Amino acid sequence: MTNNCSGFTLVEFLVAIVILMVGMLGLLQSINVAIDKNLETTFRNEAIMLADDGMMRKRAAGFKVFSSADTIDVVDRYSQVKVRGIFKNYSVKETIQKTTNNSQQLIINVSWKKKNARYSHSVSSFVSTF
Repeated sequence: MTNNCSGFTLVEFLVAIVILMVGMLGLLQSINVAIDKNLETTFRNEAIMLADDGMMRKRAAGFKVFSSADTIDVVDRYSQVKVRGIFKNYSVKETIQKTTNNSQQLIINVSWKKKNARYSHSVSSFVSTF
């Protein structure tokens, strides 16, 4: 008499579950990394928009609005932006430096923190009279 048992044993089933769980944990970790990088990109895009907005406002104001002194003029301000339901603090530093008699350089640096790391984005432009 022969036993024809053509099914899984309990040990084979448990080993298959463990292998499946390891694969699923790896997949879940990759989703966490993707969400984190996506949020980081969103924060950077907000910083780019803040810097671009500040640059356009200053350039639209014209050359006479800028400092006429030979020294560097620095303006610090803080901006709080709602990103995906989270209020994120950005530090915006506007620097105006006279380069020649009829030209000045405007530098806008936007910085923010994420997970105890500081990130920044900087734009610069020259404004001249004709």
